[in-house]
Amino acid sequence: MSHALTDRAATIIGAGVAGLTAAIALAQRGARVRVLERASEVREFGAGLQLSPNAVRVLDALGLGAQLRRVALRSHAVQLRDHAGAHVARLDLMRHRPDDGFYLVQRPALIALLADCARQAGATLQTGHAVTQPPEGALIIGADGLHSVIRPALNGREVPFFTHQTAWRAVIPDPEGAPEAQIFMGPRRHLVSYPLPGGLRNLVAVEERSGWHKEGWSHRDDPANLRRAFAGFGGPVPDWLSQVRDLHVWGLFRHRVARRWQDGRMVLIGDAAHPTLPFMAQGAVMAIEDAWLLAASLDQEPDQAAALAAFQTLRDSRVRRIVEAANGNARNYHLTGPKKLAAHMVLRTASRVAQKRLIGRFDWIYDYDPVAALS
Repeated sequence: MSHALTDRAATIIGAGVAGLTAAIALAQRGARVRVLERASEVREFGAGLQLSPNAVRVLDALGLGAQLRRVALRSHAVQLRDHAGAHVARLDLMRHRPDDGFYLVQRPALIALLADCARQAGATLQTGHAVTQPPEGALIIGADGLHSVIRPALNGREVPFFTHQTAWRAVIPDPEGAPEAQIFMGPRRHLVSYPLPGGLRNLVAVEERSGWHKEGWSHRDDPANLRRAFAGFGGPVPDWLSQVRDLHVWGLFRHRVARRWQDGRMVLIGDAAHPTLPFMAQGAVMAIEDAWLLAASLDQEPDQAAALAAFQTLRDSRVRRIVEAANGNARNYHLTGPKKLAAHMVLRTASRVAQKRLIGRFDWIYDYDPVAALS
């Protein structure tokens, strides 16, 4: 099959989920792909992430489905609990979405899989290559995250604002964890946890506070601070927190979806285009969607400027809606007083008598098929 991308040169800035998935999607269509990564090696620290069916459809189309399933756990359900550990609702994914895969995976395992597949597809990965200004080239893809070099070149200087929420992330040993995500919702704070392959458990805890931390996952913190913030939580949480030894903390800032994603030569994908708060588990998923649809847009439309403009039009309204859904969850998880009691009562009732409808609130996210979007 001939492709409009055959022998087209593309430079990708950033070897994260967005950049590596784009490298695979472009290289498989015949493009000559170079990925520039500032780190000395393509790697991530041991945090987890969730992949929903809309991303898995892309990975399957790229031929990575079997490898993904070897390094990931299939999630059976999402449990909602109050901060004391009492049951609020259970969303049974195996029962109500049996044909769709929701997966729990360590980010380093996914990055390693993507990097290997990108190389096998013919992409060149150059590590230790810090990009401080947009490079030369006919097609430059900014997959360089929150602190993108390409985004300000397209949009000028932008200032995010602090949400007054601070997040902690840790991984602990847990060889017997059931394959489901659990969300503990408390006044002005919540904790999300799920197991990972290899007998591990991922923890993400978020607290509202007036003080702030810098963005980025590289800032370490004393586990005593996390235990103090969540001292009132019950169920398995105290035991989990007692096992935390290595902890990272960061401030949650809200960035606008980029007004301008492309200029005919440069284009943004992933967090560089649409950073999101981590309350819908869609950050990596949107990056994977972007990567496929960028490659498909360029492959369908030989005129690059027209293809990049069509790509932004295709993606803009969807990612904005997902970002707003994440913002809404940030509020819903932290309710207090009568609002919390009323909301939890509604969730308990829906979980008993209308669970399929409760899960279906986000069908518009999970039913989306990027592979079919431009077919």
